[in-house]
Amino acid sequence: MSALYLLIAASICVAVVFLVGFIWSVKNNQFSDQKGSSMRILFDDLHEKNK
Repeated sequence: MSALYLLIAASICVAVVFLVGFIWSVKNNQFSDQKGSSMRILFDDLHEKNK
């Protein structure tokens, strides 16, 4: 039974770490440009050939 308590505590700690990481990334605008990076990687060669 004590192993169950340890696993529950460990899973709560891991969830808190992921929640803090997610909140940090939202505050630092990591998700602000959702389409730009995906399009930039697809069409990067086309833009350099046209220059």
